[in-house]
Formats: sequence, structure tokens, C-alpha cells
Amino acid sequence: MILTANKERARFLKFATVGAIGSVLDIVIMNLLTQLLNMRLVYAGTISLICAIVSNFMFNRYWTYPDSRSRHFLHQLSMFFLVNVVGILFRIPILHFVEPMMVNAFERTAHLSHSSAQIIAKNATLAFAIAVVMIWNFFINRYWTYNDIE
Repeated sequence: MILTANKERARFLKFATVGAIGSVLDIVIMNLLTQLLNMRLVYAGTISLICAIVSNFMFNRYWTYPDSRSRHFLHQLSMFFLVNVVGILFRIPILHFVEPMMVNAFERTAHLSHSSAQIIAKNATLAFAIAVVMIWNFFINRYWTYNDIE
């Protein structure tokens, strides 16, 4: 398994840390767009994800995989971005279909107002989508984007 070597575990922890930073960025931007601009979650979540992708690429290239420099910067960015575009294909249906179910669940089980349930559901849905996509991103990026390292 990939995570049996100490070096790979350290890379995974760095990747997860970078992902956590990107997730905070993603969530903050999504909340700003949905709360201040009243943007729909699917659109706000897509914009916030693009911001997180750029941040994550920079941190991963220079901190998680500093020994991965055999590819030109733009070539590696395009590979990383392509992996994340596929991640968007997982993320968008989650954001679209899971949010309404979560709103209903929060309204019924927690007896929250619709607006409170919406805010919590948006964040819970985004957190779930981030977790699913992070698993995809780590393994595909490790074996494709950053496959030039030992």
C-alpha cells in the first residue's frame, strides 16, 4: 500500500494539511458568495473550488512534493487542474443533490428555521464533497501528476 512507507505517510499528511488550508479557503469563499451575493451553492462552490485548486497546487508543488520538478510548471499545473476538474464532476452532483436533503434533515431533526438549516446544510454538504474529492485527488495526483518522484 502507498501509505506504508514513512515518506509516503509524511506526504499524505502534508497533502491533507494543504487540503485543509484549501478547504478553509473553499468554505470561506463559498460562504462569502452565497451569503453576501446570494449566489447558488453550485456556482459559489465551483468558484471557491477553483481558488482552492490554485492554492493547493502551489503548496503541493513547493511543500508536499518539492522534489517533483521534472515537469514544467504550467504542464504540471495543467495535470493537477485536470485531476481537479474530474473532482468537480464528483463534487457538483454532491452539492446539487445532497444539499436539499441536508436542509430537510436539519429542519426536521434539529428543528431549525429554514435559513439556519440552509447555512448549516451548505457547509455540511461542502465538507462532505471536499472529503470525497480529497481521496480522489491524493491518489490520482500521487500516481500521475507527481509520479516523477520516489
